[in-house]
Amino acid sequence: MRYFIRYMLLLALAIGSGAFAQSAPTAPASGASAPKREALLGVGDALKITVYQNPDLTVESARISEAGQINFPLIGGVGIGGLTVAAAEAKIAKMLRDGGFVLRPQVTIQVGTIRSSVISVLGQVAKPGRYPIESVGAKASEMIAVAGGVLPAGADVVTLVGTRNGRPIKLDIDLPAILQAGKAELDMTVDNGDIIYVDRAPSAYIYGEVQKPGMFRLERGMTLMQALAQGGGLTPRGTQRGIKVHRRGANGAVAIIDLDLNAPVLRDDVIYVKESLF
Repeated sequence: MRYFIRYMLLLALAIGSGAFAQSAPTAPASGASAPKREALLGVGDALKITVYQNPDLTVESARISEAGQINFPLIGGVGIGGLTVAAAEAKIAKMLRDGGFVLRPQVTIQVGTIRSSVISVLGQVAKPGRYPIESVGAKASEMIAVAGGVLPAGADVVTLVGTRNGRPIKLDIDLPAILQAGKAELDMTVDNGDIIYVDRAPSAYIYGEVQKPGMFRLERGMTLMQALAQGGGLTPRGTQRGIKVHRRGANGAVAIIDLDLNAPVLRDDVIYVKESLF
């Protein structure tokens, strides 16, 4: 039992250090993974800075100024805007060492609030606009929540557009899979300059001999029978025989097809229910 507990502790430490973490995909088609780019410090970021065994040098909330600097005890202004956390730690340590204030300084920076990085959340959300990334590792679903959540007319799958490693990316993020099925690994980490777009939910159309003709929201996996139910069912003159579906193909041409009642309806399909001849 003792060895099992020790093994589990080592496993937890490895996971916490990112030893088994998977990086985000760079493109939906290839599925390839890219190394996580380290965030850069910027104007407005709030930091907690400590120096090992030197509690008098602890700064609880150092905010980076418009000039990209913070004020630090003994050494004064330090320009860390545009640096990574590791580079900023090394710079402060060097200045403490070169000034003769600490012999072997070990500087640690903890990022509290990040205001130098912003993303845009647009489309079918309650409060579209630009929002700061408040914490390292913030996810797309969290930023959508900050924007007030998806409106009833919004799609389940949202689009994230941005840049990773100097290359543009476009990713589809399946919110029900993340929030309902618990597939947290599908939730993309956002980065400065990203755009999250929530499109309108896919729709289809039904007309003819149905109680409620018109447009309806196309739910995932909806069948023709379910689409008829969305139309309120058939009128007394309607018939299930000879239902025609107008469907636009990849080349833009519209084909008129017969569908089984259990066949799936696709986005922008137009369903026509004929009048019974008897």
